[in-house]
Amino acid sequence: MGIILTMPLLVLVRHGQSLWNLENRFTGWIDVPLTPQGETEARQAGELLRNTPLDVAYTSALKRAAHTLELILETVSVQLPVISDKALNERDYGDLAGLNKDDMRKKYGEEQVHIWRRSYDVAPPSGESLKDTKARTVPFFERAIMGDIRQGKNVLVVAHGNSNRSIVMELEKMTPEQILALELPTGVPRVYDLADDGSVRSVKVLGQS
Repeated sequence: MGIILTMPLLVLVRHGQSLWNLENRFTGWIDVPLTPQGETEARQAGELLRNTPLDVAYTSALKRAAHTLELILETVSVQLPVISDKALNERDYGDLAGLNKDDMRKKYGEEQVHIWRRSYDVAPPSGESLKDTKARTVPFFERAIMGDIRQGKNVLVVAHGNSNRSIVMELEKMTPEQILALELPTGVPRVYDLADDGSVRSVKVLGQS
């Protein structure tokens, strides 16, 4: 019987619902906690990952992602080396941070707020575009996370909607239009089966039919 070779796995999880997600505010780099629902989502992500072998975890420097990771690891009852880095932080919303999205639509108009939220390369005042976010996230991903993948390690990344989106864009070779149309729900694991060179063999979203 031949040797069965297993390819490395990469698991991306957006943190559970935060307080400002619930309150419909722009969050960005502001450090806000998870809601009780967000904690539940984190534990549900852990349940979905219970049979997934993991070797190392990465998270951002923001507590909503770090707490989500803690709850996932607590649920699956494993201890992993954890690397925390601000390169995986959420997109910086600049002057919009902390402000209510509906209030900003009333002030600046639906179209302008949509551009700030959903264009690829237009940043909100004093903030980052998704292109800017990708420019800091992907080099860290290539250097650190892919370094582990190339060693055959299974990697869990718990980060944010836009930092994870920029990684997905790189992995799946998406256009700006394709990535902007992609929603990453809170607390839902996205599992990649990767070749040793980092190319995607398959991708599966857990907990979705």
